[in-house]
Amino acid sequence: MIPFLDLKKINEPYEIAFQQKLKSVLESGWYILGSETASFEKAFAEYCQTQYCIGVGNGFDALVLIFKGYIQLGKLKKGDEVIIPSNTYIASILAVLHADLVPVLVEPKLETYNINPDLIPEKITSKTKAILAVHLYGQLAEMDQINEIANQHNLLIIEDSAQSHGAVNNQQLTINKFKSASAYSFYPGKNLGCLGDGGAVTTNDRELAEMLFSLRNYGSQQKYYNTYIGVNSRLDELQAAFLNLKLPNLDSDNDKRRAIAKRYLSEIKSDRIKLPFWDFSDNHVFHLFVIRTDNREDLKNYLNENNIQTMIHYPVPPHKQKAFSEWNNLSFPVTEKIHNEVLSLPLNPVLTKTEIDFIIEILNNYNW
Repeated sequence: MIPFLDLKKINEPYEIAFQQKLKSVLESGWYILGSETASFEKAFAEYCQTQYCIGVGNGFDALVLIFKGYIQLGKLKKGDEVIIPSNTYIASILAVLHADLVPVLVEPKLETYNINPDLIPEKITSKTKAILAVHLYGQLAEMDQINEIANQHNLLIIEDSAQSHGAVNNQQLTINKFKSASAYSFYPGKNLGCLGDGGAVTTNDRELAEMLFSLRNYGSQQKYYNTYIGVNSRLDELQAAFLNLKLPNLDSDNDKRRAIAKRYLSEIKSDRIKLPFWDFSDNHVFHLFVIRTDNREDLKNYLNENNIQTMIHYPVPPHKQKAFSEWNNLSFPVTEKIHNEVLSLPLNPVLTKTEIDFIIEILNNYNW
């Protein structure tokens, strides 16, 4: 069986170095917010070409803390509306709700799966204060147009970059006049993954960064003195140590992902399969390679019978989830079509040429 993702194989090259880091952290006697976390924050900020990186417990907390940070700074208030794609992982929407803000769903483009900027203006009201741009599956949303809309309407932009580590916009980007912030997840399966939960916020906004350094640590700037109502969400020192080992290889791993994606896009020829859009720039890091098909269960079963494991990202759209019963009668036809048709193929840096050849061959032989 070709696994969808073999985390053991991905992490095998680091095993000896991981053990050495574990020994180093143990011997240091400093396990929370130590030198490894500080080192990773500095390195990841430089990698993302931002001034600040704040390590937090996970990607979800990263998003929630951005919103809560802006609330503390008076740039948002409870009840404000946040534009958000209707086609996203549920965590994006939950983060808005956990900050006592109101998500306003906007359909994606069928071509890219990301939010359709042309539909954003019609959803803007006097209560709209921010746009949450989700870079789904590793492909950047259309930030140039989104920034222009935000500037016209004086909106904050928050980026959900949980799946897009290392993606770069090669165009001259319109800069949002408000200093923006991005939330990252280092969940083990991400392009940059640790061995547990981990997350970070990157930003050029000094005020927000200082607020988040405090909010992640009980709202404290000085131990036992609490200025804000904060939380306990700190990037673990050991996970930061592991991330310090893996970060230098992120670009080369992303290059391997793009190389596999190029093969899939040029060599998969079945008219039963709709391949994803990519302009072959560095704006996509292929966290996932997501195809669509009219008969997903049949294709999934066919691939499984041929020892190829696949995944569905995601089977149920957010507005159809039981948790959001008040939305269940809403209609988002593009989102629903995507969720009914998508299937993710194996694509990761440890796939072999033989495995890639086999996956392409089996897909090209597919007929129902």
